[in-house]
Amino acid sequence: MTLKNRIRLSVLTMLLLLLIVGVYSYSVLHGLDRRAQHVRRANLHSVELGRQMLWALSGLSQQPERPTALAEFRRALTREGANITEPGEAELVDSLTQNLADYQRLLDNQAPLAQRQAELLQLQAQTNRLLTMNLSASGQQGEEAARAVRAAKTTLLLILVLSSVLGASLVLRLPRIVVRPLRRLSADIESATDPSAGARVPIDRQDEVGHVAQAFNRVLGQMQDLRTASRAELLMQRNRMESIVQGLDEGLLLIDQNRRIILVNPVASELLCQPAEALIGQLAADVAQHNEFLQKLLTAEANTPPRDSPEPPEYTVTRHGEEAYYRLSVNPILSYNELTSQTEFVGHILSLRNISDFKKLDQVKSNFLATVSHELKTPLASINLSLKLLQDERTDTAERQRIAGGIRLETQRLLRMVGELIDVSRLDAGVGIKLNPEPVALALVMDYADDTIMAQLEDKQLELHYELPEDLPAVRADLEKTTWVVINLMANAIRYSPRGSRFTSAPSSVAPWCR
Repeated sequence: MTLKNRIRLSVLTMLLLLLIVGVYSYSVLHGLDRRAQHVRRANLHSVELGRQMLWALSGLSQQPERPTALAEFRRALTREGANITEPGEAELVDSLTQNLADYQRLLDNQAPLAQRQAELLQLQAQTNRLLTMNLSASGQQGEEAARAVRAAKTTLLLILVLSSVLGASLVLRLPRIVVRPLRRLSADIESATDPSAGARVPIDRQDEVGHVAQAFNRVLGQMQDLRTASRAELLMQRNRMESIVQGLDEGLLLIDQNRRIILVNPVASELLCQPAEALIGQLAADVAQHNEFLQKLLTAEANTPPRDSPEPPEYTVTRHGEEAYYRLSVNPILSYNELTSQTEFVGHILSLRNISDFKKLDQVKSNFLATVSHELKTPLASINLSLKLLQDERTDTAERQRIAGGIRLETQRLLRMVGELIDVSRLDAGVGIKLNPEPVALALVMDYADDTIMAQLEDKQLELHYELPEDLPAVRADLEKTTWVVINLMANAIRYSPRGSRFTSAPSSVAPWCR
C-alpha cells in the first residue's frame, strides 16, 4: 500500500469516527428530549391528581359526612406522594397528609361544623398550591427542554457539516502536501549520490523529511570517508595504533561519551586485576561496583583538576610484589564533526603514569639529607665543647694542642660531609650516596669514634668501655660512613646517659654479619 493511500485511509477513518460520534451525540440529545417529555408528563399527572383532590374537597364541603369523597381525596393524595417531581412538593404532600389527619380526627370527635370547615378550607388552599406548583413547573421545564434540544441539534448538525467539509479537504490536500517534499528529497538524494559531485542533500526543513536528509548526509559522509582510504591502509593504521598503545609503559583507559569502556592496554588491565576482554564494552559504573581501584579513578575523573594543577591524584598499588606509585591524568577526547561543523566531546582518556622511580629518588634524597643533617650535629657539638675547653685558662698547653688537633679532625669531617651535600645532585640521576666499600677492622672504627666523642665524654664525666673479641673479623664497609653511624649511636648514648655513668660497646660476629 502506497503512502498516499495510507494517508487517505487514515483520514477516511477519522471521518468515519467523527460521524459515529455525531450520530451518537444526536441519539443522546434525542434521549434527553424524551426524558424531558417524561418529566413534563409526570408534572401533568400531578396536576390531574391535584384536580381530583380539589373535586373530592368540593364534595366534602357540600356533604361533610360523605365518606366516599374523603376516601377519594386520600387515594389521590397517596398517588401524589408517589409522583413527586419538584422541589418543595414533598413538604406540601406532608402538610396535606397532616391536615387530612387533623380533619379525620375532627370528624371522629364530632367537632363543630365551623371548626371542620376551617380545616377543610386549609386543605383546599394547600391543594391549590400543589396544583399551581406543578402547572408552573410543567410549563417552564417544557419550554427550557425544547429550547435546549433545538440548540443542541442545530449545533451538532453544524459541527457535522464543518467536519465533513474539513475531512474532504484533508483527503484531497494532505497526500499532495506529503508527497511533494518526498519527491524533492528523492531528487536531491539522486543528485547527491554521484561520486564525483561530493555534494550533500540540502537541509531546509526541521520535520521528518529534514531528519531523513540529516541521516542520509551522515551515511554519505561515512561512505566518502571510506573512499579516501583502502581497507588495507585502515587495517595497517589500526594495527600501528594498537601496537603503540599496547607497548606503552603507562596504563591507558578510554571511556566514550556513553560511559562505556572502549580500550584497555595491558598495564591498565594489570592494575585493574581484570583481563581486557572482560572490561571492553562494559559500562564503567558497572565494573566499578566490583573494582575499588576503578571506582577511585572514576571519582577522580568526575573531579578532574585543571591540566596545570600542581597536585594531580596519585595512587599506590602492589605490582609484582612491590609497591608502585602511579599518577593519574584525565584528558577529554574531542572530535570535529564535519556534518555539524562543531567540535564534539566523545570521551575521556585516563592515563596512569608510573612514578615509582621518582618516589624512590625523593625518598633517598630525604633520607640522605636527614642523615647528613643529623651527622652534622655531632662534630659541631664536639667543636663547640672543645672551644669551651680552650677558653678555660686552666687547660695546659699539651691539652690545648690535643684539643686543637681534635677540632682539626672534626673540621675535616665537616668538610667531607659538606662535599657529600654538594654531590646531592647525584641523587637526581638516581645514583644515590656514593660508597667506597673496603675491608675495615671494627677496632679502627671504634678508635676514630672514640677520638671524636672524647670531649663529650669528659664533659659529662662518662666512662666508655670497649669489649672487642680477638677473633673479630674485618668487615667490608665504607670506613668514613660506618664511623658516622657509630658516632651517631654513641652521641645519642652520651646525650641520654646520666653524668658519671658507664656504658659499654661490644661488637660481635653473627655470620655472615657483624653487629
